[in-house]
Amino acid sequence: MKIVVCIKQVPDTTEIKIDPKTGTLIRDGVPSIMNPDDKSGLEMALQLKDEQGAHVTVITMGPPQADLILREAYAMGVDRAIHLTDRKFAGADTLATSHALAGALRKIEFDLLITGRQAIDGDTAQVGPQIAEHLDLPQVSYLEDLKFDGDKTFTMKRHIEEGYQMLEVEAPCVVTVLSSANTPRYMNVGGIVDAYQKEVEVWGFNEIEVDEKNLGLKGSPTSVHKAFARGLKPAGELYEVETDEAVGIIIKKLKEKFILN
Repeated sequence: MKIVVCIKQVPDTTEIKIDPKTGTLIRDGVPSIMNPDDKSGLEMALQLKDEQGAHVTVITMGPPQADLILREAYAMGVDRAIHLTDRKFAGADTLATSHALAGALRKIEFDLLITGRQAIDGDTAQVGPQIAEHLDLPQVSYLEDLKFDGDKTFTMKRHIEEGYQMLEVEAPCVVTVLSSANTPRYMNVGGIVDAYQKEVEVWGFNEIEVDEKNLGLKGSPTSVHKAFARGLKPAGELYEVETDEAVGIIIKKLKEKFILN
């Protein structure tokens, strides 16, 4: 079985600050990490490798420093790493990003494509499903668990509001994974040393199959007009009253919010 995992380098959101003049993220001095949902998806792939002997490839699109998360993936146990980086990819929204990744994935043989549900720097949950559409593959989102029968069928547990769904999907297919699906393994010392001896394949525009008009800023139908930090909510009202009076206050507030008539 061959598995490809899409991963992304993102700012550690506990450290993010917004430039008040430009409305953009201040990235200088901000630590970067592998996106948590993607890391959970990577762990799912590595568990399948442990159980089934799968071959695991990771791919990311980003600037040169994104090489760090590919080295981290090597240290966790992946077999191959691909870095999409080219000035023509710059300024991409989710649609342009998915076009670039799909263009690369057309050149890679796989039975299962794993992405995280969403990236913590954008929270759109769009790239995985968009890739599936570009490649015309079945997709299952919000995945919590996955088993493989050793032939061609995956049994999947998908989180929904009412509980969960159990599905059977044949390979090849695309899944998006929740960060709560598992606990990603740590890198080991030997893996860290080996990671920096292994090749990270660097692919640019000329190595993928995609129309240039669908890439970067030109291929992005959406743009951010302004970004700003969310303000703190004002303190609520505190009442120290008896139960009967508390009930009356609650009913009054619900009526003010038109929740009760």
